[in-house]
Amino acid sequence: MVLAISFLEAPLKFRAPDVTTVIGLGIGRLVFRALNVAELVLALVVIVGVVVDGLPLGPTVVVGVLVVLLAVQLGAVRPALNRRSDRVLAGGDAPRSRAHLVYIALEVAKVVALVVLGVLLLA
Repeated sequence: MVLAISFLEAPLKFRAPDVTTVIGLGIGRLVFRALNVAELVLALVVIVGVVVDGLPLGPTVVVGVLVVLLAVQLGAVRPALNRRSDRVLAGGDAPRSRAHLVYIALEVAKVVALVVLGVLLLA
């Protein structure tokens, strides 16, 4: 989901014919809100699984890293992005934000951590 939405859907929607910045931001907010809800639900399921069945230390640490990355995205970065998109959606002008680059870096980190977790669980 992270790969499909963050690295395919998000940049491509702005290249579609007649998609304005306002329309793209509106769509993006809905899509990323849904993605984040799905990530939270899946994170809770994994946390419950770790607590109930336990995992070796390596995978447990990676799960912890993933939870922290998601918490930083949702607690610190998304609010800044939402404030900026609120201004644009209200017809205002907002300068580019470094928060967007931080969000992308966190998405990359999540993908790497998910790959590492998968390898550790399959080993």
